[in-house]
Amino acid sequence: MTETPQPAVDQIWQDNDPRSYGRKVRIVELNDTHATVELHQPRHPVSSAKPGRRTRIRLDRFKPTSTGYRFIGDAPAA
Repeated sequence: MTETPQPAVDQIWQDNDPRSYGRKVRIVELNDTHATVELHQPRHPVSSAKPGRRTRIRLDRFKPTSTGYRFIGDAPAA
């Protein structure tokens, strides 16, 4: 079993909450308590959230629990 890495800029994480099935975010900025993330792909085809939308998430939520996020990988180079 691999360990979950510390959140870092340009990583992709997936929301584990079943209400947000498939929602992926990319970390664009970090501070002491929060990560600013950008929606990487819409969670559902009829979702009103647009790719590129930014929001803040507490760093303690970046763990693979039912209400957390799981690490997917590094963002592809642009």
